[in-house]
Amino acid sequence: MGAVTVAMRTVPLMDGPVELRGALDAEITPAGVMPRRLPAWTKDQYQDPSVHGVTVMPSGVRLVFRTDARELEFEVLTSTGQLDGDPGPRPTGMLELLVNGALAGRRQAPVGNVLRMAGPGAAPRVIPGEPGTVRFAGLPAGMKDVELWLPQQTPTELVALRADGDVLPPSADGRRRWVHHGSSISHCIEADGPTGTWPVVAAARGGVEVINLSQAGNALLDPYVARTIRDMPADLISLKAGINIVSLAAFRLRTFGPAVHGFLDTIRDGHPDTPLLLMSPIACPAHEEAPGPTTTGPDGKIAAVGDPAQVAAGALTLAVVRAELERIVTVRRKHDPHLHYLDGRDLLGPDEADDLADGLHPDAAAYRRMGERFAAHAFADGGPFH
Repeated sequence: MGAVTVAMRTVPLMDGPVELRGALDAEITPAGVMPRRLPAWTKDQYQDPSVHGVTVMPSGVRLVFRTDARELEFEVLTSTGQLDGDPGPRPTGMLELLVNGALAGRRQAPVGNVLRMAGPGAAPRVIPGEPGTVRFAGLPAGMKDVELWLPQQTPTELVALRADGDVLPPSADGRRRWVHHGSSISHCIEADGPTGTWPVVAAARGGVEVINLSQAGNALLDPYVARTIRDMPADLISLKAGINIVSLAAFRLRTFGPAVHGFLDTIRDGHPDTPLLLMSPIACPAHEEAPGPTTTGPDGKIAAVGDPAQVAAGALTLAVVRAELERIVTVRRKHDPHLHYLDGRDLLGPDEADDLADGLHPDAAAYRRMGERFAAHAFADGGPFH
């Protein structure tokens, strides 16, 4: 007797059993649903279009449900960049499937729309593409908890989910909710997959659920981010600030301190007693003692353009930023005992500069190491998130 073929059934992506986690907005598009990691009301306040671009990169975004299916199909439409002259689009990244908390499959995200650009930062020319389907077969029998993680570096519209079994809402697991905001070094475009970003690695070690609001190139103490964190549920909060501020020469010392205070004040309006960990930048040799702005040389390595002599007049380096952040936490802890400080070099230090391929961004192994170190610090007995 031949094997019985079970028909695949389409599962609603919205208003059904599937929960979209890690996104604060779901925009309906002609193709399907585009997850966004900031709420819709923030869009009118973006000064730079790159903010929208990184907000729709779904770092930490996943579909969560229970199912007894042995096979799942996931249809998506990605949008990936390509510079004129490059042989093909940039890597789209991975879709990763977790079953009962363990990695059960990885698939390359299909190429969909291609955004052609004459050079970095140039206006893109959209070459429309088609949705593609990835398939996960041979899943364990019986009801199980499933998480389908989207590629952290590629905007991904959700078109369809199909299963050959029942799909039910996820079980309540009682995990604490950790909200994190940082730069590209928390967005983790260079990680080897969505569960390899350091916040996800740390969350798995700490047994918490992370919401990653990090924005590559745009961790600039924007007030709409502070208000977003203020208004959302959070059991734990962390902020990693400094590298974008230095690389863009966005503040002087006179304005940087008050901006940090204001960002923290806004969060505290909604979370007066929530554990809040403020982190300074990891090691970055180019900017330790030299201010921004930043340029990229022909070797692909970053370099500081600012004049170190201007530090005395208030220009910011990473050394200055670390000292100021630590000073701010020391001052505020007199009336805010739930505020904590972590030197980013404890996650990745100056002796690990070889792990920064471009002099700034860690490689995939270093991101995992950062997550393990963060968990060992934050979730340990007596740690800020214990």
